[in-house]
Amino acid sequence: SKPKAGLTGFTVSKLWGGMSDRADGKPEHIASPLQIMIEGPLGGAAFNNEFGRPNLLGYFREYEQTVVTDQDTLQRGYHKPIMIAGGLGVIDQTQTHKIAFPAGSLLIQLGGPGMRIGMGGSAASSMATGANAAHLDFDSVQRGNPEIERRAQEVINQCWTLGQTGGPDGKGNPILAIHDVGAGGLSNAFPELTNDAERGARFDLRAVPLEESGMAPKEIWSNESQERYVLAIAPESLELFKALCERERCPFSVVGVATEERELKLVDAGKESPVDMPMNVLLGKPPKMQRDVQTVTRIAKPLDLTGVSLQQAVIDVLAHPTVASKRFLITIGDRTVGGFSHRDQMVGPWQVPVADCAVTLADYKGFAGEAMSMGERTPLAALNAPASGRMAIAEAITNLLAAPIELSRVKLSANWMAACGEPGEDAALYDTVKAVGLELCPALGISIPVGKDSLSMRTQWDTAAGKQKVTSPVSLIITAFATLADVRGTLTPQLNAIEDTTLVLVDLGHGQNRMAASILAQTLNQSGDTVPDLDDAQDLVKLVNAVNALRAKGQLLAYHDKGDGGLLATVAEMAFAGRVGVTLNVDMLVTEGDGISDSRMDVGDSKNWAGQVGARREELTLKALFNEEPGVVLQVRTSERSEVMQTLREHGLSAFSHCVGKTRPASSTVDAGKDMLQIWRDAKSIFSAPLSDLHQVWDAVSWKICQQRDNPACADAEHASAGAVGDPGMHTHLPESLKVLMANAPAILKSRPKVAVLREQGVNSHVEMAYAFTEAGFDAFDVHMTDLQSGRAKLTDFQGVVACGGFSYGDTLGAGIGWARSITFNKALSDQFQAFFGRGDTFGLGVCNGCQMFAELADIIPGAQDWPRFTTNQSERFEARLSLVEVLESPSLFLKDMAGTRLPIAVAHGEGYANFKYRGNAAKAIAAMRFVDNTGAATEAYPFNPNGSPAGLTAVTTADGRFTAMMPHPERVFRNIQMSWTDLDANGHSPWLQLWHNARRWVG
Repeated sequence: SKPKAGLTGFTVSKLWGGMSDRADGKPEHIASPLQIMIEGPLGGAAFNNEFGRPNLLGYFREYEQTVVTDQDTLQRGYHKPIMIAGGLGVIDQTQTHKIAFPAGSLLIQLGGPGMRIGMGGSAASSMATGANAAHLDFDSVQRGNPEIERRAQEVINQCWTLGQTGGPDGKGNPILAIHDVGAGGLSNAFPELTNDAERGARFDLRAVPLEESGMAPKEIWSNESQERYVLAIAPESLELFKALCERERCPFSVVGVATEERELKLVDAGKESPVDMPMNVLLGKPPKMQRDVQTVTRIAKPLDLTGVSLQQAVIDVLAHPTVASKRFLITIGDRTVGGFSHRDQMVGPWQVPVADCAVTLADYKGFAGEAMSMGERTPLAALNAPASGRMAIAEAITNLLAAPIELSRVKLSANWMAACGEPGEDAALYDTVKAVGLELCPALGISIPVGKDSLSMRTQWDTAAGKQKVTSPVSLIITAFATLADVRGTLTPQLNAIEDTTLVLVDLGHGQNRMAASILAQTLNQSGDTVPDLDDAQDLVKLVNAVNALRAKGQLLAYHDKGDGGLLATVAEMAFAGRVGVTLNVDMLVTEGDGISDSRMDVGDSKNWAGQVGARREELTLKALFNEEPGVVLQVRTSERSEVMQTLREHGLSAFSHCVGKTRPASSTVDAGKDMLQIWRDAKSIFSAPLSDLHQVWDAVSWKICQQRDNPACADAEHASAGAVGDPGMHTHLPESLKVLMANAPAILKSRPKVAVLREQGVNSHVEMAYAFTEAGFDAFDVHMTDLQSGRAKLTDFQGVVACGGFSYGDTLGAGIGWARSITFNKALSDQFQAFFGRGDTFGLGVCNGCQMFAELADIIPGAQDWPRFTTNQSERFEARLSLVEVLESPSLFLKDMAGTRLPIAVAHGEGYANFKYRGNAAKAIAAMRFVDNTGAATEAYPFNPNGSPAGLTAVTTADGRFTAMMPHPERVFRNIQMSWTDLDANGHSPWLQLWHNARRWVG
């Protein structure tokens, strides 16, 4: 299989103002929540970036609270954090099942060497933090090496693309069965691999590749070093497999052989065998565990909203880390590598991180694809664990519904966590599993085929005042996946800036407005008594059908699920994304009653207003705005409102669907409400604030973390740009010369010139580059540097060469430097490249890591002597963005007749600063492209210029235009549908494809 897109999630205790800020508020040896959220996401993003998997989705929750009930007072929180990673991949349907390999099959370890790390990691993760010695926690920590996992993945890719194992020609994928190495290391992976084939095995301990000497047999066999796979191949496939590994420079070793006898034997060079046992002893079915547990029914005080200011509530909720902007988690992660991304977290021309789900394309030609989303509502479990489970499912589905899904195509992954052994927690977990697995999911027709668990979610430690303990509530994290027939139906929360639109709230809570464990309650240091819930599974089914019906009619302009922060936060995020003013009217939401009474009877658009009376107007208003019941907000044209409501009525939803607001775009001829968020009740304004001010509040968490983590000046600059008044957003501008080129039919090609798509270990952007060249009429060949070094390939056979993006050699020596040195320090290779560059009929393109490599080869590229070296971004951080660039007048054959073009383009690099301090001449280097701000002016300002290069420089070329080096990634956005925002036709190729057409025309 091949990984395609990833996700990450984080749940921690309070970042600021919590227990961890006290000297005795946590065990000394564990990281604080703030440390975790500064360093943890960087580690996860770095691995994804280097491996080459776009991270398109995630969540972040902060929760820490003293929960007082009639039974006890518990300190709830996540001192033991949740950090989740996952994603989706693709697999050939003919290769989905492992083969029951015969005795004599070779058992192989593929990937990195073993080290004395991760000893007992699986066991440590299953123990409460503080229940074991601190040094055991440190022993369990692992290290990652994404560059070697990339190499292993390339071997696996090469294997499965050979076709089904045992095909008609006797060839095909040499891998008979494969298993990743995780918990327990080889001691778990190899036995499971052989047990699946109903075989035994004999292993040689000293055949296991090791990074360090002196390791004991237990350490060799059980360490949890990552980036390793175990697999089985036939003996006759060994030479083929060896050749593939050598080409990718991926280590492997034959560690054992499968046996007919169901025995597991590990031998150690004449010493006593460390392991010699029957397989069924190790992997036979253990007796079922019996647990005698008690249900603890806890009753808390109702939420007291007396005296709570609406103005302060809005500020506090938008500023809460769970609600606030997550951009600090997003721009550090590559979201475009592979070229299959359609919808990532960033929405609209201002790239606001509010998307509900991630969407990928199935291929480079069509519009089919996949969607994935996440759902979790863990604080609810402190009071009602089954409700938290149902709400997690509901949130995952309402998030996923932004894409045109069918419920029958949805699959879920469930990650269960709990503090088992604590009073009532085992029973709460059981009740939640029952509610989700035996009741809700069957009612929805959805299955949960995969998941994981961790049942030790507590942290305990000793202080001078006595023992301390923080327990996490039952925590269910849901990831939902679905295939899509057409990704073009995907909606976003960005409000459409057209005149006269209405916001419709579909409230699956039926007006109950249950407030317990809400963000507002948390800001008030209260818990409340009754939590929101999905009371009827069929409501969710009806919602999916109704939204899809409205989508099919083209009647939905924007869509956003209602979650943390309630209606207020939902609408604010929609307004931020679209820079569209909103006036909310809560009259229909503050009637007394239970939501089913006559005061809310379904009478279409003109509902019964007589019931809008009562003494609790302020409390009802707060509940209406900040309840977190399941639901969605839809933007529709006011002219189509009656038809929309009729559709909702036909699906049984109109009784709890309400027209709650109007929009006022900046282009409106009416000034009232422009760039504002207003709330009205009883024909009076009860809240009004500029969107820019609220956006600053919402962005503050990211700002504060980036100030500590990144270059503070860049952090300040990006915060200042958040919601900035007068920022027109990204745009596209195509000069007439380019429009003419794009309008002309492609020439009928009689030949397909050969292009070498160069790869070094760690490069990860070669497939999308090869496709772009192929689409323009070239024959693209995958050429690994080992092919050139061994003589399997020669540059004399090619007319073009392209150096692709990624992390060659893990950027250990600096970006692109190791790759370049592998050429310049090898005379035969250096001569070969120099001869290629010197031929008048050749051309070359270097992108990102390839750009850096080309710059390091400037001395042997004619006309490149003035090029700079590309060094660390001024933000001191990896930058992944959709940035606006302008094509400059230059000799570049790739950019011919494109001068003046302004277009968004994918950017993903950590070292893109054009540094003339080390090499080159800024006055003489020929610039081919530069970053511009949203007005179209060249800029060095962050974040519009993500690396800070002088004058916005981001591409250079030679005097004859044959060789061009650029940091952005046009190969990832050669279709408009690959951009997270564009105002061009989603059906067509983007203007960036012209680069490759220009190259083909130049060749002739």
